[in-house]
Amino acid sequence: MHAPSPEFPRIAPVGLTGLIVQFADHLSEPANRAAIAFRAALEREGWAGVEETSSTLASAYLRFDPLAVPHAEIEAQLMALLATRDWYQSEMPQGRRLHRIPVVFGGSAGPQFAEAAALAGLSEAEAIASLTSACPRVLTLGYAPGMPYSGQLGPEWNIPRMTSLNPQVPQGALVVAIRQAIIFANASPTGWRHIGQTAFRCFRPEAADPFTLRPGDALMFRSISPEELAAIRTRDPLGGGTETEALA
Repeated sequence: MHAPSPEFPRIAPVGLTGLIVQFADHLSEPANRAAIAFRAALEREGWAGVEETSSTLASAYLRFDPLAVPHAEIEAQLMALLATRDWYQSEMPQGRRLHRIPVVFGGSAGPQFAEAAALAGLSEAEAIASLTSACPRVLTLGYAPGMPYSGQLGPEWNIPRMTSLNPQVPQGALVVAIRQAIIFANASPTGWRHIGQTAFRCFRPEAADPFTLRPGDALMFRSISPEELAAIRTRDPLGGGTETEALA
């Protein structure tokens, strides 16, 4: 395998009922690709006793019932599955989607946009061009239900987190740091810079599938005016204004 170091991939216990397969100790495109692909493979395997799977930025997690299947048996199955291919160069799972998301950048909708652009070494116009031409992947969901960490953006966006806290950004806020963009699922404090605003709802508890995005999905941002955002909110209380299409 094209692993980041001889230590990876590795399997570690998580309490009495979980195992984590770590592909790296930090985010990289190959490690995230491996984590997403391996989690999808776990789902396809459908092993007896497995109760839950998930993926993070660089690992895949499995929770099992130790009364139904021994720990050693699950670990052996994981090791055998790991040996079947080079997970760092795996294809992304089928069923991924591209989401086109309208965003108001800057102004009161993105009060730290100018600061973030300057840290990236870009003018505001260049920053918008950079963000709207990118097609970041949903790397993982976390922090709040359905909330996507997406990336990786270009190296110019390897800007640090803030040294102080944003007391609260609203639902739908677009924030950026360390080559990642996040759309907030609910109003929350954050140490990331608030650069724009969407009407997009990552978490829809009233829906049959409450998580709008899945790891592996792709995002494209489209710059719009505050008036256009207000119109989207008026005509679609679910926060639409997106187009979704399947990816190969």
